[in-house]
Amino acid sequence: MRALLMERSALRLERVLAATLALLVSGLGFAQDTIEWTTLGGDYAHTRYTPADEITAENFSELEPVWEWDGASFGAVSGRSTPSFIDGKLFTVAGNRRYVIAIDPKTGETLWSYREPNTPRGEYSMRADYGKGVAYAEVDGRGVIYIVSPAFFLTALDADTGIPLEGFGKPVPIDGFPRTGVVDLLADLGHPYDPYEGLPLGTGYITSSSPPIVVNDTIVVGNSAEQGYHQSRIENVPGDILAYDKRTGAFKWKFNVIPKPGEYGHETWENDAWEWTGDVSSWAPLSADPANNLVYIPTNSATIDYFGGFRPGDNLYGASLIALDTRTGERKWHFQMVKHEIWNFDNPTAPVLLDLNMPGRGRVPAVMQVTKQAWVYAFDRITGEPLWPIVDRPVPPSIVPGERLSPTQPHVTKPAPFDMQGITEDDLADFTPEIRRQAIEAMSDYVMGPLFNPPIHADNELGKYAAMNCPGGSGGANITAPAVADPTTGMLYVSSHKACFALRLIPGEEADLLYPNTTGVTLSQWANAGPGATARPPRHPTGIPVWKPPYSRITAIDMNTGEHAWMIPTGETPDRIKNNPALAGIDIGNTGTGALVPMVVTANMLIYSDAASDGTPMLYGIDKKTGAIIGEIEAPASSSYGMSSWVLDGHQYVILQTGSKLTAMALPAAAVPAGAAH
Repeated sequence: MRALLMERSALRLERVLAATLALLVSGLGFAQDTIEWTTLGGDYAHTRYTPADEITAENFSELEPVWEWDGASFGAVSGRSTPSFIDGKLFTVAGNRRYVIAIDPKTGETLWSYREPNTPRGEYSMRADYGKGVAYAEVDGRGVIYIVSPAFFLTALDADTGIPLEGFGKPVPIDGFPRTGVVDLLADLGHPYDPYEGLPLGTGYITSSSPPIVVNDTIVVGNSAEQGYHQSRIENVPGDILAYDKRTGAFKWKFNVIPKPGEYGHETWENDAWEWTGDVSSWAPLSADPANNLVYIPTNSATIDYFGGFRPGDNLYGASLIALDTRTGERKWHFQMVKHEIWNFDNPTAPVLLDLNMPGRGRVPAVMQVTKQAWVYAFDRITGEPLWPIVDRPVPPSIVPGERLSPTQPHVTKPAPFDMQGITEDDLADFTPEIRRQAIEAMSDYVMGPLFNPPIHADNELGKYAAMNCPGGSGGANITAPAVADPTTGMLYVSSHKACFALRLIPGEEADLLYPNTTGVTLSQWANAGPGATARPPRHPTGIPVWKPPYSRITAIDMNTGEHAWMIPTGETPDRIKNNPALAGIDIGNTGTGALVPMVVTANMLIYSDAASDGTPMLYGIDKKTGAIIGEIEAPASSSYGMSSWVLDGHQYVILQTGSKLTAMALPAAAVPAGAAH
């Protein structure tokens, strides 16, 4: 038995070493019978991969909940935070106050918690419950947890006790009393503000919805802006990237996401919009290549979501991927996915890093950005050169008065799109001739068109109600189901779904009356009426989706070659569609549920969660090479956003984010009997 255990331990160690060599997953910790999950995405490369191999096709059906942690008392709702497993503890954040919590990984018991004092600048945040996770680093032999709060403070906590670090930052009077272990991030943005109240709302707003990332000695801090779907305020502050020393919290550098005079790209902001508008935040998580001191920043679009007439030009670095030197903040390279972005095509997920073995080219260090546009933009992560051509092609102009779009947009030539792009009559439901006729009729009041079909305005000369944007701001890939990858094979797995937005702009003054949150600031000529309640989407009279299935899918892409390996619908056709009277007697196959699905990659399989036809939450084990189901069990609850897996004492755990709860799934041997010592 001892020999067998040694053999298994050696095998695990061999696999971890292979994964580390295949990619700079320097965040992947391991020891005998322990495999850690050290960042939000599992590693610096954000692969959500683990070499854990205890769970197999043969024992998948034996998985069971072994503990549950309920964050309801911390105000947790969104279920977006993926815990990190480091040095024998789980660390996560929860709720609008973004409590930081340490959890016993064997039992789910809370070990400690920390909460920042209340401030008006924190209470205002519209991204409060979307913390997503924590950052971690060792500092002089001590584990340190770093978080950025909704109020936009950076805090360093002792990983063992949850106590703020003495000597980190300067004492900050958050609530009238000096607080240690805290950095006031607003102080380094360069805008006048009140330490307690925050930025004047007429100037803009900045907050956080993802954790920072610690690369070698530098903490890199992203941010999130106040945005939404009924905006009429054009003033904002830029989401500049900030960096700090991991030991002292001393400010190191700032990267301007809206270039100032003399900086690269400044000419892409016409009308002097660089002076008073903003966003271009990095609300999605960051990834990094520590060996090369590079951090990869996926950015949001500029203010406002669907109209940019007041900010003519390409608006660099909106909707871009930026590689920065973590030591200096120097831009090493960038690529702008969408010029003058007005479709809500912001970058929604962390970039994924892989070391590829490309035919005729050998080893290529790569970074991939998966997008709402249903494209994978792939680059050499050191030089920024596209792995396959990305070419500018003409796109439709805008008919909205005052709007001036870029005449061309970058188009990915490889890999092929992983989901719907644009919409024509050929994309509409056609289960029967009558269903097709009704789908065409349902779309008759909307402008159909290609991927970059621009919004239209109310009372336009076309006589149409809205323009169909497919995929819309929630289509393709998105934050609620990050892409995952296997660094040992170069395979990328993308969850996506079909979701179009009906884009209709209304006068800014009218928007201000409907959504009175912009008092005292300038209104744009046009404001967003879609995709909210005032921009009704097209509906099929039968209740089935207007477009053809699959409504949701997982696509496996071999990034060594750029070829799709397989595609499967996720979950099962919902009963409301399967049992629809209009489809009686028709075999429609598996349409997929229409949900974006959380996933994790292990040594043995791809695991994802979705639902059966009757809505029962399910957990599926998938063959990574073929897409075939090799295991399925009922899950304790519906899960969302991220999934993670790690090993403790030789047992593999799978963590599901189930609303306010975390649920640990494992084989029965991992369960700790009630009241047992551990």
